[in-house]
Formats: sequence, C-alpha cells, structure tokens
Amino acid sequence: MKRPDDIQVIFCSVPDAGSGERIARYLVEHRLVACVNVIPGITSVYRWEGKVTADSEALLKIKATAGSYQAIETAIRSQHPYELPEIIAVPVSNGWSEYLDWIRIQHDEAL
Repeated sequence: MKRPDDIQVIFCSVPDAGSGERIARYLVEHRLVACVNVIPGITSVYRWEGKVTADSEALLKIKATAGSYQAIETAIRSQHPYELPEIIAVPVSNGWSEYLDWIRIQHDEAL
C-alpha cells in the first residue's frame, strides 16, 4: 500500500487568475502535476523592499507526487512573473485513497 505522504500540495501565489491559469495549464499540459486549482480573490500582506504591502492575488493549489517537486519548481519559476515567487510544498499526511491514487496515476502516465 502506498503512503499518502508521497503526495504533496504546492501553494503558489500569482498576480491574478489569468496568469494563474496560464501557469496551471502549463503544469498540467507538461504532465508535471495532476491538478491545479486557481483560487482568485486572495489578499497578500507582506514586507517587500522595506515597505509593508498588500496586493490582490490568486492562489494556485497544486497536487502532485513528492518526487516531482524540483521539476515543478523549475517550471513555475520559468513561467512566473514575480522576481521571488512563493512556492511552498506541503506533504499530504492523509487523504481519500482513491483520489491520492488518481494523482499517482497522472504522474505514472507521464513517465
């Protein structure tokens, strides 16, 4: 039985839903990930170049196998408009086994 922690969720903020969908399609079309949710309408508050800033953004919620992380990061960095994009991977500790298997199948078919 496969362990759930071979699956990861990657979070990546983008300037808007349009750029998010472009990156999402790139990742899925290149078979790097199983699925990407583009979540519009978030607000990010952060310090940049010494100033506190708040921006409207969209959030990508990316589902993939853990072994694909480096290729996914490289692809996001090549497509992302930000100088320093947020790319954070979180291991999945539990989940519906059939959905987790579907993520694995998407990865296996890409090989």
